[in-house]
Amino acid sequence: MELNNAVALVTGGSEGIGRAIAEALIGEGSRVTITGRRRDFLAVIADEIGADWIAGDVSVEEDAVHTVSEVIRKHGHLDILVNNAGFGLFKPLVDMTLEELEKVYRTNVFGAFLMAREAARHFIDRGSGELINIASTSGLRGSGGRTAYASSKFALRGMTECWRDELRRHDIRVTLVNPSEVMTNFAAKAGVERERSDKKLTPREIASAVVGALKVDSRGFVPELSVFATNPF
Repeated sequence: MELNNAVALVTGGSEGIGRAIAEALIGEGSRVTITGRRRDFLAVIADEIGADWIAGDVSVEEDAVHTVSEVIRKHGHLDILVNNAGFGLFKPLVDMTLEELEKVYRTNVFGAFLMAREAARHFIDRGSGELINIASTSGLRGSGGRTAYASSKFALRGMTECWRDELRRHDIRVTLVNPSEVMTNFAAKAGVERERSDKKLTPREIASAVVGALKVDSRGFVPELSVFATNPF
């Protein structure tokens, strides 16, 4: 698709992968709105990168409905939704509470569903649209301590396949992106210490992959892609 002047909405767009995607789209000439829960921080980042912003929690239905409708009200339409908002929680099965599992799912699964549903209704009416879901290579293979995070990304992958089958007949492209370990504050926020390394991925590589998938001519699309560091060791 042509990204110049396209209208894009990036959830969790104030830092990490979301911010990098927003910046990359802005660099292509897109009109970008970023979302997040921290209003003051969001406003500062939006000003820095030249984006619009809407504060809200994707896991709250009213916020999701308002966010999508507000972007459409301001710009007249929406071309791209990047479902990036998410977080991790890493604990052994025997130590995890139901409340902790539900908290991860409310953002990583239910939030992605709410945003996708609202965008898809608009995309179907327009007969076009781009839905990008940011998952993880943890959604390809589970591992110890990742009951909440990995399973939420498996769920997102499953929903993506369902949405792709439903929406492609409306000329709507649905793409799943699976980043491997990326050097952001994600792990630290989840309580896991990771050594910084110049050999591991940065948000820029994920943003480049997203832009590349979007630039494929609309007669075809990239259904899923995974991004790994070439030699992280």
